[in-house]
Amino acid sequence: MTLLSRLLALFPALMVLLTLGAVLYLCSHPGIPALGLLLGVIYGLPVLLHRLHQWRYPVKEGISYLRGTDYSPWWGSHQLQVIYIAFPALETVLRLIPGAFSAWLRLWGAKVGQQVYWTPRLEIADRGLLEIGDRVVVGHGVGLYSHAIKPKRENLLLYVKVIKIGSDVFIGGGSRLAPGSELADGSYLPADSDLYPNREISPEILETSEISEILEMTDEKLPPLETAIAPTLDTL
Repeated sequence: MTLLSRLLALFPALMVLLTLGAVLYLCSHPGIPALGLLLGVIYGLPVLLHRLHQWRYPVKEGISYLRGTDYSPWWGSHQLQVIYIAFPALETVLRLIPGAFSAWLRLWGAKVGQQVYWTPRLEIADRGLLEIGDRVVVGHGVGLYSHAIKPKRENLLLYVKVIKIGSDVFIGGGSRLAPGSELADGSYLPADSDLYPNREISPEILETSEISEILEMTDEKLPPLETAIAPTLDTL
């Protein structure tokens, strides 16, 4: 781990200290300036540093390794965002204000269309690695993860790829999208769906899978014809 990696690993703790300091200042000096300072620390500082970091060390798609002498831009980007993962209420407030959360994601570098509905509870691991179209509904408890990590040969393999969601898409509650997931325009993702890396979903694929599920349910769960009509015959 490089020196910059170690320094950025301290950023979440620094954010906690700065926030506590801003809260104490607001209590001792109530007013608009103190409130602005608190909001600036919570919502302004991480975004500003992330944009500077992205300009100097842009996060790139593909495979890399976290251990070694090379600095991982994703690691730095993650440390600047981890405060919102640890304290999700900070972003839940934004999702209660129409349009605020979409604008918030755009500040991080995401591409978000119009009329996107975000339910209050969800998890986004990489705010700048999203491309979302118009009129999208993101259900309760959805997870969007544009990175995946696994151990490999005494190292940690990192895979990063943008998640792309088209227009007029409905993502059912509890679904989880892995890096490289793509949902075409008009797609409907059922609740509790798990998309593995680089999985592409289109309305045609979903219709075919739903028909298959219906056929399987018909074969497995419906009683034989004789059993089904027997009670009716007995009552005649």
